[in-house]
Amino acid sequence: TGHRIRNQSRTKCLPFCIFLSYVLLHASRKTFSNVKVSISAQWTPSVQNESAPAFSPGQTWEDNRLFADEEEATLFLGALDTIFLFSYAVGLYVSGVIGDRLNLRYVLCFGLCGSAAVEFVFGTVTEWLHFYNIYLYCGLWVLNGLLQSAVWPCVVAVMGNWFGKSGRGFVFGLWSACASVGNILGAFLASSVLKYGYEYAFLVTSVVQFAGGVVVYFGLLTSPKEVGKYCIEHPKKKKSAFCDEPQAESPQAIGFFQAFLLPGVLPYSLAYACLKLVNYSFFFWLPFYLSNNYGWKEAQADRLSVWYDVGGIIGGTVQGLISDVLGKRAPVLAVSLLAAMGALVGYSHSPNNQVVNAVLLATTGFFIGGPSNMISSAISADLGRQEALRGSQEALATVTGIVDGTGSIGAAGGQYLVSLIESKLGWMCVFYFFIVMVR
Repeated sequence: TGHRIRNQSRTKCLPFCIFLSYVLLHASRKTFSNVKVSISAQWTPSVQNESAPAFSPGQTWEDNRLFADEEEATLFLGALDTIFLFSYAVGLYVSGVIGDRLNLRYVLCFGLCGSAAVEFVFGTVTEWLHFYNIYLYCGLWVLNGLLQSAVWPCVVAVMGNWFGKSGRGFVFGLWSACASVGNILGAFLASSVLKYGYEYAFLVTSVVQFAGGVVVYFGLLTSPKEVGKYCIEHPKKKKSAFCDEPQAESPQAIGFFQAFLLPGVLPYSLAYACLKLVNYSFFFWLPFYLSNNYGWKEAQADRLSVWYDVGGIIGGTVQGLISDVLGKRAPVLAVSLLAAMGALVGYSHSPNNQVVNAVLLATTGFFIGGPSNMISSAISADLGRQEALRGSQEALATVTGIVDGTGSIGAAGGQYLVSLIESKLGWMCVFYFFIVMVR
């Protein structure tokens, strides 16, 4: 009886644990983009960067300079984004397969706690020791990408285990707001301690993420089977239900290439590669763009950037609900992405006014962040539990890893291109590049 009560208590904590895990991961991931101006100032000599005294202690620039000027530092920041996303993409292909074979709770906890430790070393320890090394930064960011890749396939798989296809668009659209909520939380945490130094932004978010990993380890139930329930899909009735007895043998995980060849996996993966490139360019570069293009303070730019995520939260939820009502997801995505091109044109011509910028930013997030959330969550879950598998094979985490991994490869290549295009041609050409990718 006591065991049953504990399981019931953990069941009630399920949505919170899963939501919390990715909120905290994205909060710490967002920290790097929120402090790019500070890091760039710290890595360049003060004679080249007049803003350096505002962001770093009074030291001779010879002690900690990595680059001769801000342009070189900006290119390296773009290279770090690319390194992270490439390693993240490779890790997603592997972690999805692992997630379908091992206990999802262990894999999820390992990714959260390991990533938190790496980010603490990257942003806090190196600054406390005044040790600045390009190769160390690159190595740590490769490791960080691999560890973070363990999280998303696992959380989508857990959600797919608990929620059937009926209403999945709305449920996953609302739940996938966890990434945007994490971005908002990360922006406010970073901006609140940035005046003490960027290392404290990394310290706060990494400690909170590590604690979240511990909570997940002790509080998460990965499937109804852990409480003696079995989720049964009724495709004709378009609903699911729980029963006390298994209706079939436990599904076996399928191979990577088998999952890749499932209907719909390849086209959605390629589409997501283009869309995630744009979405993650906003994620990594938006505070930097606002600070450099409009001259706003870094803390102001961090707070203003959250409006993109607000739009993404609303967009993912509303569009997911519409796709449930229609019974189809592709038409909703197509209309939203057509509108996204107009939103990008409008935002690229935003005046130097924070209110107008916030409105245009939220609109852009609605039409770009919304479809991105749908593909990475609800559609991935649909593909991993489609009728072609006939309930005899497990592919949810593997398919999620393939879709998000392919998207991350596209995003990885795009981040260096963004820094290169901006340094050579300016920000307007970057927005033209985004429009081509959305189209």
